[in-house]
Amino acid sequence: MAPGAASLHVSLVSADAEVWTGEASLVVAKTVEGELGFMAGHEPVLAILAEGQVRITQLDGTKVLASARDGFVSMEGNSLTIVAGNAALVA
Repeated sequence: MAPGAASLHVSLVSADAEVWTGEASLVVAKTVEGELGFMAGHEPVLAILAEGQVRITQLDGTKVLASARDGFVSMEGNSLTIVAGNAALVA
């Protein structure tokens, strides 16, 4: 990520636990409308989460993979919240 560029604050939670929280440069989540990619500065979005992978690219380039289903994705400012009925880290 370029110096001085804004990061995206990400919270991925399931019905019973916080699955992953941190700063990221890119998050791709599957919604009922298709895959959506989110970066800092993205327009506000509220979308229904479809069953599939959430791919998080951390600021250092490390990838985090999670499976998620039954929930929603909310983007507001530089904050992305993914609330899933069922979610777990894959890698």
